[in-house]
Amino acid sequence: MVDIEQAYNEYSKIVYRYLFCLTHDSDKAEELTQETFYRAIKNIDKFDGNCKLSVWLCQIAKNIFYDNIRREKNNVKLTKEDIIDSSFNLEDILIEQESKVALYKKIHNLDQISKEVVMLRINGELSFKEIGTIFNKTENWANVTFYRAKQKLKGDE
Repeated sequence: MVDIEQAYNEYSKIVYRYLFCLTHDSDKAEELTQETFYRAIKNIDKFDGNCKLSVWLCQIAKNIFYDNIRREKNNVKLTKEDIIDSSFNLEDILIEQESKVALYKKIHNLDQISKEVVMLRINGELSFKEIGTIFNKTENWANVTFYRAKQKLKGDE
């Protein structure tokens, strides 16, 4: 049996960061994080253990995020001004703490699937296999999607 309090203590920050990167709104991310754990408690009997608990929670968070978008009809539009400089290097940005905001702004401008894969990989620290599981895809699909997103961020595409 899953100890939900322990799960909250261990995974709430990961779920919150994932949702914050999707919403760019700390209040909304906090609200959706709480909703994620509420639904997890209600449906804990459906957790079969075939994936990590963090993966299952991120799946719930993703579904709640999409439900919220559908309810609010608040689709994000990208602009040409947000195109990334070709000298961008993802690894260097991650190392420099003060540049994380710039990285998240650039990630925000990716298509929804690429953005989620990047955020699950960076913030959620999930493996490609776990990311594939969240999207009901293969590990290879997650790896390729992450690679292509990284290329977009570098400006190589």
